[in-house]
Amino acid sequence: MPKISVIVPIYNVEKYLRECLESILNQTFSDFEIICVNDGSTDSSSEILDEYSQKDARVKVLNKENSGYGDSMNKGLEKATGKYIAIVESDDFIKNTMFEDLLNLAEKHDADVVKSDYFYYLTAKKQLRKAGKILKNCVINIKDYTKLLKIPPSIWSAIYKREFLNKNNIRFLPTAGASYQDTSFAFKTLSLAETLVLTKKAYLHYRIDNENSSVHSKSKVFAICEEYNEITQFLENNPKVKDFANTIKLIKEYNAYMWNLNRIDEEFLDAFIEVFSATFKKYHDNNEIKKGFYNKISGKELNLLIHDKEKFRTHIINLRNKNLKKEKRRKLVSIRANSSRVSIVLFGKQIVEIGKE
Repeated sequence: MPKISVIVPIYNVEKYLRECLESILNQTFSDFEIICVNDGSTDSSSEILDEYSQKDARVKVLNKENSGYGDSMNKGLEKATGKYIAIVESDDFIKNTMFEDLLNLAEKHDADVVKSDYFYYLTAKKQLRKAGKILKNCVINIKDYTKLLKIPPSIWSAIYKREFLNKNNIRFLPTAGASYQDTSFAFKTLSLAETLVLTKKAYLHYRIDNENSSVHSKSKVFAICEEYNEITQFLENNPKVKDFANTIKLIKEYNAYMWNLNRIDEEFLDAFIEVFSATFKKYHDNNEIKKGFYNKISGKELNLLIHDKEKFRTHIINLRNKNLKKEKRRKLVSIRANSSRVSIVLFGKQIVEIGKE
């Protein structure tokens, strides 16, 4: 039995697949298997996978008809035999010490999950910057550090004990053609982990300019709702988790729906607002929305959403227009800073960049 099973979901990613596989095979740690789940690719991804599986016995290929990311991940989990599970998306790549470092932390602390920081990576410029989502090295239980639930899913910047996933029946939603299927998986793993190890070191390069990424699809209007419906049901089934996690979940859900309203085609606004309004009216009527929610979300805006959908729609249109103008200005002049990086862009050209890693 290998120490780590690395699941790589693949769909039409010939442009980046070799770089991804090479980064895994060149790890300083070698006791792993790579489960490549080919989701009905129609480009040369299949041929590339055959080539690598013939060169290295650790590369195992599972070919299937196209059924979506969630189903691919579940089939990978079924096939996995390792003590720990890692996930590397096929358009990303990793530092060669990632598995050795994370495994050492996992075994030292008998952790359910070990989570690291990661890099944002721009292909065209070969430019990376640290995300700055994990700010300290520590061993925690999520009840003592609930703000970790607020970060983006980033399920690929971690390893998971397979026994922990199986014991809690943690899997992905297999909704065909859906997106954002890492959302509920991330929430469940973090909120159920008895021992969670965090490291501020970054290993994975998350490619943010892949034009084929599902995050760029505006057609999957209600995919994010499916994920939050799953999290809602999960919390209903786990009242002890709901006690400390529900307000954070509501804030994340509200912000995710607002983000979705800013990106979907305008023709879908009314339908999505209907779902958004009905969902949060139910939370409101059930007295689930507590004081902590209003520390992050405008009560006035929520009131419009629940009680006056026409005015809320006008509010959204104004926000969309404002964001378009802001994006145009940002391309000309912008200053961005987090705990690990400062970037200044002037007239579309980066003139200062400090602290890439």
